[in-house]
Amino acid sequence: MLYLLGVLAVFIGIAVSIALHEIGHLVPAKLFRVRCTQYMVGFGPTLWSRRRGETEYGVKAIPLGGYVRMIGMFPSRAGDDGKLRASSSNPLHLMIEQARQDSLEEVGPEDADRVFYKLPVWKRVVVMAGGPLMNLAISAVLITLLLTVQGLPVATPQVSAVAACANTDVADDDCTGQDPSPAAAAGFEVGDTIVSVDGTPVDDWAATTYAIQNAGDEATFVVERDGERQELTADLVQRELALMGPDGALVLDEEGEPVYGQASFLGASPTLDHEPQPISAAPPMVGEMFTQTAGIVLTLPQRLVDVSQAAFGSEERDPNGPMSVVGVGRVAGDVTQNGIEGLVESAGERFWLLVSVLASLNMALFVFNLIPLLPLDGGHVAGALWEGLKKSWARVFGRPDPGPVDTAAALPVAYAVAIGLLGMTALLIYADIVRPIQLG
Repeated sequence: MLYLLGVLAVFIGIAVSIALHEIGHLVPAKLFRVRCTQYMVGFGPTLWSRRRGETEYGVKAIPLGGYVRMIGMFPSRAGDDGKLRASSSNPLHLMIEQARQDSLEEVGPEDADRVFYKLPVWKRVVVMAGGPLMNLAISAVLITLLLTVQGLPVATPQVSAVAACANTDVADDDCTGQDPSPAAAAGFEVGDTIVSVDGTPVDDWAATTYAIQNAGDEATFVVERDGERQELTADLVQRELALMGPDGALVLDEEGEPVYGQASFLGASPTLDHEPQPISAAPPMVGEMFTQTAGIVLTLPQRLVDVSQAAFGSEERDPNGPMSVVGVGRVAGDVTQNGIEGLVESAGERFWLLVSVLASLNMALFVFNLIPLLPLDGGHVAGALWEGLKKSWARVFGRPDPGPVDTAAALPVAYAVAIGLLGMTALLIYADIVRPIQLG
């Protein structure tokens, strides 16, 4: 039941995000008096619709997208009488002319000044950028709520788990043929709060880890247990670990990768707490998420190769890689039902993780739709900006107005992009079924 609840919650969140994305197009289009004949959430057969004024509002069966139908998206050619010309046998030319005719078929004499392509360049940019900017706003609001209400996770020096074995991680408890971990042997218990390491006071887990890694073969700990302080002495073991600096940050090499080396190991895990942040922390976090998402989009071809190798081979899926809506649903269901041991356990933590998933999805919609290729919003923005550049060039050099840019001519590219998107979606859905991303 919890699994289905998580899946349903994230799908509702996606549907609402898509609906608001289309509102981002619809509102400025109506403000600029463009005639909008349809506002639809989803694709496929119409489940429900109702006409208000000149616009039909509705919901379709497959809630994986949406659209606002505006008249006159593509300009007519000079002297065009609105009729489809079949004088060319080139199928691409015929396809372009058909799209041009479809765009103009709803344009009546009274709508001559209400077509999209006659808007000034800046208004067309506002209309087409309104959808992605709505997703950016949704992401920013959700991130702000995460930071100011739940807060950032902070590792405290309170022990949440004690490793059973000296040479395995905290989660392992089969110590056949192994010595107990230093923490277990020294008598550490869950709930102990480490106060000092070898006489050095510590108030967070970063300082505790740094002190342990550099303590040598033996360390004396002062812990607080049930309101009383006790002294525990641990014989530490040396393990290959990611090294930490005194500020708690990982030591990185020239390529930005963690540096590993021999360091002292105790075998105790911290307790994660959440510390609410001021609202001023939100913009940098939004910027960081944008940078990370843009990096994924820019490296998408290579990441899809990695997904293919995982889906059809033995490679592991990158937890930070792309996934389909099926994968997002599985993650939401798993988190809602099982949580993530040591990281996401309470109902509140599970809720906020779903919120972070929706924030990431909206950021992905924002970045992806900025790609300057039709049929994405960025393609329409690029066409409008190119037209503005051509007209500015003509004015500077005293040349005639070149007229609107014929974005219909880019439709073959749009169809190729659409086919590529369908192929990518099919690959990601298959990978999310046979080798889903595992969190935790």
